[in-house]
Amino acid sequence: MDSDSSNIRLFNVSKRYGAKYALKDVSLDIKKGEFVALMGESGCGKTTLLNIIGCLHPLTDGEYFLDGENIGEVRDDYTLAFIRNKMMGFIFQQFNLFSRLTALKNVALPALYAGTEKGIREEKATSLMKSVNIEDRASHKPTELSGGQQQRVSICRSLINNPDIILADEPTGALDSKSGIEIMEIFIDLKKKNKTIIMVTHTAEVAKYADRIIFMRDGKAVNNNYKLTSNY
Repeated sequence: MDSDSSNIRLFNVSKRYGAKYALKDVSLDIKKGEFVALMGESGCGKTTLLNIIGCLHPLTDGEYFLDGENIGEVRDDYTLAFIRNKMMGFIFQQFNLFSRLTALKNVALPALYAGTEKGIREEKATSLMKSVNIEDRASHKPTELSGGQQQRVSICRSLINNPDIILADEPTGALDSKSGIEIMEIFIDLKKKNKTIIMVTHTAEVAKYADRIIFMRDGKAVNNNYKLTSNY
């Protein structure tokens, strides 16, 4: 697909838990290289939508096309794990780093799962850490890092397999405002490299960095083309 095409396309996607719908008839297109923010009140379905896009939760109804392939019907865990590891990088609010591993080994871990040779994956991890100015923390454990440093490690980990899509769930939620701005500046650099970024946030100050905002309410996308004024 070319750079102007949609690499994520959802048609009438629903997710039901028992009799309750977490998502109901959501349809949207996200283009390659686009930075999109998902906003809405707690329980509105934004994290569920992110998890479906990330192949973490199966959808109940509808269709999900990723780079033109209908993966909404895929239920094989191995295939879904392959798609995630090859095409997607995940960033979480609480960092989800392994406390017993150094920052460098945390960054390199997805490349280990992908079968990348040790020397190559550690070289790539070092290069990524250098790109966000934390190469001097490579041998430190997560407990020896600040929140902002841990999130930078998390971002590097999400990039180690060179994914096209970055999925971020409240990436600045556990950070102070200065660290949050620094993380968003990294996201803008990723967008300039044509990475597709989908970010859940409840903060307008963070959402305004996105190209557009998709507002969620009661499991539905009620406005998928809103834009706030940005500082960048």
